Amino acid sequence: MTAPQGRTGQPVLPALLGLGQRGADRRGRRPLPASVLRLPTIGIDIGGTKVVAGVVDGEGRIVEQLRTETPHKSKSPKVVEDVIVELVLELADRHDVHAVGVGAAGWVDADRSRVLFAPHLNWRNEPLREALSDRLKFPVVVENDANAAAWAEWRFGAGRGEDLLVMITLGTGIGGAVVRHGYVDRGHYGLAGEFGHMQVVPGGHRCPCGNRGCWEQYSSGNALVREARELAAAESPVAQPLLAMAGGDVAAITGPLVTEAAQAGDPMAVELLHDIGTWLGVGLANLAAALDPGRFVIGGGVSAAGDLLLAPAQDAFRRTLTGRGFRPEAQLARAALGNEAGLVGAADLARSVARRFRTVKRSRAER
Repeated sequence: MTAPQGRTGQPVLPALLGLGQRGADRRGRRPLPASVLRLPTIGIDIGGTKVVAGVVDGEGRIVEQLRTETPHKSKSPKVVEDVIVELVLELADRHDVHAVGVGAAGWVDADRSRVLFAPHLNWRNEPLREALSDRLKFPVVVENDANAAAWAEWRFGAGRGEDLLVMITLGTGIGGAVVRHGYVDRGHYGLAGEFGHMQVVPGGHRCPCGNRGCWEQYSSGNALVREARELAAAESPVAQPLLAMAGGDVAAITGPLVTEAAQAGDPMAVELLHDIGTWLGVGLANLAAALDPGRFVIGGGVSAAGDLLLAPAQDAFRRTLTGRGFRPEAQLARAALGNEAGLVGAADLARSVARRFRTVKRSRAER
């Protein structure tokens, strides 16, 4: 595998998998040898509705993938852990894997061991790494799902080799992550990247986080659906084609349905995506003022709208950017790895512990 190159032309392999530029991270760990970077590992992507597990090789290719529903959030954390264990054991029966990376939709501490809070699961300060490694006898890394997706895009996708990459994931809400000089910038407490909760409209729409006017209330899948349903419920004439596509049921209007209507040329659906894209561009301009990245990578389900979303985002970004006309502009790119980015990134980050695991005799985990 050819090591990713920075804009200076210098290889950034010493920084791979969370290591610093000087060849060792703050804990003194050294760069991983190429033999370890090629080891197959398992990535887990946990969301509110599904758990996906896959074996990923050193080139970021998914060799095999399994999927199941996420147990209901009212159930105990062990129920979700049971699902993860079963998927890992099934894959380990058929592949010589060396570590497991878990991408969780929630706040993960700086040591990548505990899920402090997961909005869609009953995890509160949950010691997930210890719980899984004790049962699996595999080394385990736990990571925020947006961080994992950003890492995958930096290693294998639309952000490959960029010195300072910011990824935005537009789904139900807005997730975010920063990859800086070849490492995931998790912040002091591990909670960096919660860009969806920047306040963009003081006193605006109430957000589930408890505040008002958060960015994700204006540029996300939830925002798109809310606006479409409000128009349809008000019996607006412009919403009638979309309502007909939903079978006359306002509750059946979804983000993918709005995107489908926009791609078919429905004017209202196009306008709604234009509004979402405009707010996206405003938020990106704010992030550019704070972080000055070389590239923004836009992923998540809403990004399936393509230029219907990204073209207005680009326009709003240029119009809102501080110092516009007198500074370089960050590139905007659509994510390349789609829904698999989180799984691929989690598996690749797990290679940071695979080196130690090779010297340990593996034993079958108890079911």
